[in-house]
Amino acid sequence: MSATVQITFDAHDPRALSLFWKEVLGYVHPGPPGVDLSPSADPLAAWDEFLAASGVPEERRNSASALEDPEGARPRIFFQQVPEDKVAKNRLHLDVRTASELRGDERMAALEARSAQLVALGATRLERHDPEAPTSVGFLVMADPEGNEFCLD
Repeated sequence: MSATVQITFDAHDPRALSLFWKEVLGYVHPGPPGVDLSPSADPLAAWDEFLAASGVPEERRNSASALEDPEGARPRIFFQQVPEDKVAKNRLHLDVRTASELRGDERMAALEARSAQLVALGATRLERHDPEAPTSVGFLVMADPEGNEFCLD
């Protein structure tokens, strides 16, 4: 039996964290179930209307958010609200492959440029790992706005 994978993030603010990862990955927010959205429609506004019409109390309307690959090839990402803070290093993290075809100075320059864009969106840069032949071509360690580590690779 085959299975698909959904990646789930625990979050204090699912909507805000989904907006960050939307920009990082080029994903989109899906519309609410049974709602046909026009191409110009704002899916988050549609969710606000859907949840209000469904009687979901306002304080529970940011309990979850989701992202999907617009081409349907990559895993769905789900963000669920949790009360507790992140207290330790992730045991699992995402490698955001933005310069995988590049090597040496060109690769590291591309990773630095993407890092600067992500810092402007709320990420934190944690570490730089320069290339070390023969096993590493170099990468940057980052954290999203809620502290979840990921690598720019």
